[in-house]
Amino acid sequence: MSEGVKITDPRAGGAGATLLAYVELTKLRIIELLLTTTLPAMILAAEGWPGWWLAVATLIGGTLSAAGANVINQVMDADIDRIMRRTRGRPIPTGRVAPRHALLFGVGLGVAGFVWLAATTNLLAASLSTAGLLFYVFVYTALLKRTTKQNIVIGGAAGAVPVLVGWAAVTGTLAVPAWVMFGIVFFWTPPHFWALALRWEDDYRAAGVPMLPVVVGVPKTLNQIAVYSVVTAGVSLLLVPWMGWIYFIAAVTLGSMLIAGAFGLRLRPERAMRFFTATNIYLAGVFFAIALDALVL
Repeated sequence: MSEGVKITDPRAGGAGATLLAYVELTKLRIIELLLTTTLPAMILAAEGWPGWWLAVATLIGGTLSAAGANVINQVMDADIDRIMRRTRGRPIPTGRVAPRHALLFGVGLGVAGFVWLAATTNLLAASLSTAGLLFYVFVYTALLKRTTKQNIVIGGAAGAVPVLVGWAAVTGTLAVPAWVMFGIVFFWTPPHFWALALRWEDDYRAAGVPMLPVVVGVPKTLNQIAVYSVVTAGVSLLLVPWMGWIYFIAAVTLGSMLIAGAFGLRLRPERAMRFFTATNIYLAGVFFAIALDALVL
């Protein structure tokens, strides 16, 4: 057992503590960011507000699928979570939730997400949401995470699926703007996650996870962050033909700030977590602009 990991009696604290542990497994704060991209995609697809029922139903289904993926991921990563300082306090390493119970919970959430979306939106949206879950669990977590430094580059596709789900929920199809939004999130993911990896490089090294800073070092990682930031800003401009001036100004402004932050990080690598926060603001800002543009213009 790793030093500093405390195993807790799962019955300690009663039903309330157990419930909180299961909620913690879902990693709702990450889900918030995913849903930040879903609703703007729906608004753009509908060329206005898609309706309260459809919006809420899609967000519920997306939350269930994303939560299921997060839970199953923690079951599969329990061994490395026990080693890493950032994750050793999670419910499974601390013994607050048994792995078997967590797995059943995660699978149940994933199934519920598919059934809910199929019943309230359409089969395409439900299938895309479940495909994102399966890709995250089997391609990223099981296949890529422990074997290649490109893990987050390829695995990031799972986090970009919610925009496709949102678009499909409204239209029942997929179109070019949906794939452009997918591309924004896809190319945004590596610099976002590599900034976190810079902060927790020692943890990833101890756990044997080949995140980019561990494999190629900090300077090359900083170069890759800069490259992907430029690409992300460039891809965001591909959406301009379907948008108005609000989005154009936001995309150019936020993209310039993202690029400036990425190149500034090369001079001050110790500010990795500040850049990590900035990437969150960038993505939220771009997708807020998508929603605002579609609603106003």
